[in-house]
Amino acid sequence: MGSQHLTIDGAMSRALELAARGPAYGPNPRVGCVLLAPPTGTDLLRDRATPEAVDARARRVLAEGYHRGAGTPHAEAAALADARERGIDVRGATAVVTLEPCAHTGRTPPCADALLAAGVAEVVHAVDDPNPAAAGGAARLRAAGVRVVRGVRAAEGTALLHVWLTAAARGTPYVTLKTATSLDGFVAAQDGTSRWITGPEARAHAHRVRATVDAIAVGSGTVRADDPALTARATGPDGVERLADHQPLRVVVGRSGIPPQARLRGEGGALVHVRTHDVREVLAELGARDVRHVLLEGGPTLATAFLAADAVDELHAYVAPVLLGAGKRVVGDLGVTTIGAARRFRTVEVRRVGDDALTVSRRIG
Repeated sequence: MGSQHLTIDGAMSRALELAARGPAYGPNPRVGCVLLAPPTGTDLLRDRATPEAVDARARRVLAEGYHRGAGTPHAEAAALADARERGIDVRGATAVVTLEPCAHTGRTPPCADALLAAGVAEVVHAVDDPNPAAAGGAARLRAAGVRVVRGVRAAEGTALLHVWLTAAARGTPYVTLKTATSLDGFVAAQDGTSRWITGPEARAHAHRVRATVDAIAVGSGTVRADDPALTARATGPDGVERLADHQPLRVVVGRSGIPPQARLRGEGGALVHVRTHDVREVLAELGARDVRHVLLEGGPTLATAFLAADAVDELHAYVAPVLLGAGKRVVGDLGVTTIGAARRFRTVEVRRVGDDALTVSRRIG
């Protein structure tokens, strides 16, 4: 780190970069932390309370850290450990963190307490923690005399943590529905065949998405019809396709049994059978397993059930330049009888993936 100097705003930008290095999957959020040297002389603004009033002068970077996944030190603890290893005293320092320091004891002690014990004099965070079990760190710090500023780079922090923030606030997983269709809206031909509507680039992209989620869910009918493996695979530098390092939980929804020889029972993530057709029960079960993000991959019955229950947060719609004319539709009857009652989403991204197109949309409101 040497003699690097950053403003608080610049330190938050760096903290966001560090946070993005952490895994997108898992029960914990991606968080980054940068420790800045104490302000001196006229740099010290005792009454700072808003993002607009933060110190605009560059200060020396003392240490930094980020959360590397469940069971590892939180970002603040990692930054404090970095400082200790360098023999740096952080008393009077400013901690710039992407998420409000936690105030609860889980696998690790509260970060608010760690910052207090280290003598940090100021904490600047981008996003408030919506998790009722962990929130309250800012209040604990203020009560102990630490200056706290919230909302610096809040929009960027919220964008980075969008999935986790949504799941943590309501206690159930963020739901992404993936579809792969022909131009005329079919997921399979009249004879039931569907491999492959989309091209290899789209399928590779879908596997990269799988490697970022906590669980993949399909209906029991899809298990019988397609015998999916539901693994996340990646192609190595040698050109050989292998299982990705992270394998999401494999979830089958429905009352029908899973065949003994199903590929789901092979190598990959753990297998969970949720024997219900009730969407809320499925989400409650997954939430109890600390699933923050579930990817729905099949088929139309499951997609229709979640859409009808208004339980889909995000759509990943892969569309191939293929025409079938007839076959199995991507979604069944949603009870919509007039255009005013249509289920609408907000498009956040459109990209070309090989010969196919991918549209990413999010629920409105």
